[in-house]
Amino acid sequence: MSKAFISAVLQDSLNCTGVAANRAADDIVAAIVREMKKEGGFTLPSFGTFRVAKTKARKALNPRTGEPVKVKAGKTVRFKASPNLKKAV
Repeated sequence: MSKAFISAVLQDSLNCTGVAANRAADDIVAAIVREMKKEGGFTLPSFGTFRVAKTKARKALNPRTGEPVKVKAGKTVRFKASPNLKKAV
């Protein structure tokens, strides 16, 4: 799924211009990002839950040379599908 796809669905559903649908898609994505930064997660009923997870610092291997490389701690996004989504797919 892409932002263009979301914009097209919004344009068809709301019967609005492409510019307005694109702006609405931008606003939706920005609101989701703000919520994840603020609360650490976001739930979309009947779809699933997105949450921010911390990753630990670790050692990995460079696939090209095989040398050990240090990977810094960071954050990533985890997704858990809802039972309704699992059943539908």
